[in-house]
Amino acid sequence: MNNFRRKRISKIVDALNELKDQIDELHEDEEETLGNIPESLQGTERYENSENAVDMLESASSGLEDVISFLEDAEG
Repeated sequence: MNNFRRKRISKIVDALNELKDQIDELHEDEEETLGNIPESLQGTERYENSENAVDMLESASSGLEDVISFLEDAEG
């Protein structure tokens, strides 16, 4: 791979790392919100929506981590 393509991949990796950081921050916020939902509301639609959001944000972060790893491997 030539230097131009390597630099392009590096810029993409940097942008993905920034995006992952933002998703991780949202994940932490949503996890905190979920933890603060009163016990009387657990099992409600609101609780399930928050729980699903936590799971989806975690999956998104993990997926980005995989993409970043693949691109870094491609940089060689």
